[in-house]
Amino acid sequence: MEKLKTGLLINAMIEYYQNDKKRINHFLKVYGFAKAIGENENIPSDMQFILQTAAVVHDIGIKISEEKYNSSAGEYQQVEGPPIAKVMLEKLGYDETVTGRVCFLIAHHHTYKNIEGIDYQILVEADFLVNIFEDNMDADKIKRIKEKIFITETGKRYLDLLYL
Repeated sequence: MEKLKTGLLINAMIEYYQNDKKRINHFLKVYGFAKAIGENENIPSDMQFILQTAAVVHDIGIKISEEKYNSSAGEYQQVEGPPIAKVMLEKLGYDETVTGRVCFLIAHHHTYKNIEGIDYQILVEADFLVNIFEDNMDADKIKRIKEKIFITETGKRYLDLLYL
């Protein structure tokens, strides 16, 4: 059932971002890295499901942030995203525990201090793995990100293999 829900959620997000190839490809890449890191780090299955769900919807607030503030800044995404995600997840039948944690992760995924939980940590790492490529970051910046942000062995290995 959980896998089926993830597929339905991906469908809903592709419809939500209709014709926005950049945003659709972004969340699918973050989802892929989050799934792989979580599995390789052997996190509990319930947390893996939350992580994968959050990875799909983590940037759901961008669309309204761009409309409302003419900006995709993380601070706006963190405010605008959770209410939209909550409605989408409830419509798809996600339970309150999953929805609550996913909304928390959306509301904090651009906050890198006091990361609470391995699901949060992996979401941040997966997002950075994609953003580094999409933003064409230089090696010095990538090294600083690795030192300050990355904790998981899998995330660090992916970062090294991809960029360093």
